[in-house]
Amino acid sequence: MNRRSMLVSVTTTVALAVLACQAASPSQDPKYTLKIPNGLAFSEFEGYESWQTIAVSHNGDKLAVILGNPTMIEAYKAGIPGNGKPFPDGAKMVKVHWNIAKADSEPGQPLVPVSQHDVDLMVKDSKRFADGGGWGYGTFDYDPTSNTFRPGTTADIPPQGNDAKCGFTCHTLVKAKDYVFTKYQTR
Repeated sequence: MNRRSMLVSVTTTVALAVLACQAASPSQDPKYTLKIPNGLAFSEFEGYESWQTIAVSHNGDKLAVILGNPTMIEAYKAGIPGNGKPFPDGAKMVKVHWNIAKADSEPGQPLVPVSQHDVDLMVKDSKRFADGGGWGYGTFDYDPTSNTFRPGTTADIPPQGNDAKCGFTCHTLVKAKDYVFTKYQTR
């Protein structure tokens, strides 16, 4: 193989490797193109799948894991909200809900996830969301048939508004905790 052929071969290999990495990039995931009208974009939470777990929850027929970005985790570790300070701007939380079923064939017959239900988002940005306690909210429902997400709507249960305040009314119950229900659990 001559020098020119080797250069073309190496260049082609590198170009194909770059294309393969781009194809596997989370930003290529269609969910990251979704946005709640007048609200949060799913892309603002890109990479949440690898964020640290804050806690898990079981509510009715759903299991959930609550994840936090590094800013959120550091705030919890610093004692927020128990120390009376608010979460800093840039703190983000994601709550992933799954539909559940009892695993009869497993020891103890645990409740286990069977299909994803939705993803709830929260971001602290006291300027952008001043009228929502400093937090922006969003819900994206999952359709297992098409393997796609869609923004939550007022027809959903619970109904989701068409802006970043869709979760504010519910979260006013915990205003004293800077509008955050989830407690950071001991590890």
